[in-house]
Amino acid sequence: MCLILFAWRAHPHYRLVVAANRDEFHNRPAGAAGFWAEEPDLLAGRDLQAGGTWLGVTRSGRFAAVTNYREPLAPEAPLERSRGDLVRNYLAGDTEPMPHAREVQEQGQAYRGFNLLLGTRQALVHVSNRMEAPADVAAGCHGLSNHLLDTEWPKVTAGKARLQQLLDQDRVEAEALLELLGDRAAAPGEMPLVAGAGAFRRHLMDHGFVVSPTYGTRSSTVLLVERDGRMEFVERSFAPDGSETGTGRFVLEG
Repeated sequence: MCLILFAWRAHPHYRLVVAANRDEFHNRPAGAAGFWAEEPDLLAGRDLQAGGTWLGVTRSGRFAAVTNYREPLAPEAPLERSRGDLVRNYLAGDTEPMPHAREVQEQGQAYRGFNLLLGTRQALVHVSNRMEAPADVAAGCHGLSNHLLDTEWPKVTAGKARLQQLLDQDRVEAEALLELLGDRAAAPGEMPLVAGAGAFRRHLMDHGFVVSPTYGTRSSTVLLVERDGRMEFVERSFAPDGSETGTGRFVLEG
């Protein structure tokens, strides 16, 4: 039940602002954010089980992030490809977001349900194998969890409102975004029944930050892309009890 809150061309100082929580089983091995040895321009955490990643950037300003599309009542199909490859493949390439998204759409049935954001400093695209065609992301404040873009799940709606408050300030601070992502008290209400509320645990539906012994928020990532191209990338990692285990900070000049 990951959460990506982001603002695209919605602030005079920033092209893109991203605040994202990665929720995953604690026994799935992962590496902290860093530059990859085989892709030295690629900055991301790494899924050490399948080799891909959930969110990353490149020195040239490419950005990508993926979430699962939750279908709790659907039978589990055999896993053909890891959804983390979708992020890695885009970041390692040079195709523009929309042509790449169309290629992904054609290959979509090789993956379980996903949402994928693909961006450069000039464009941002959303594609999912649960929608008919990729779409350019409109300027503004958006939220993405495990349904389509801006589906009004409680933590998406609440998170967008809090992100908009931060965007009303002259500058957006990384620590303020991390504080937003770390709010464990927010329980903004019931998930709409049309989103399959009966199949979800309540604390996964309502809370942006999840703490449990087996599954929860593993990391919070913040990305600030300034108008001049400068990027600030911050990743904070967490233990199963919700305690911090480390923070990595990176600045990439435009």
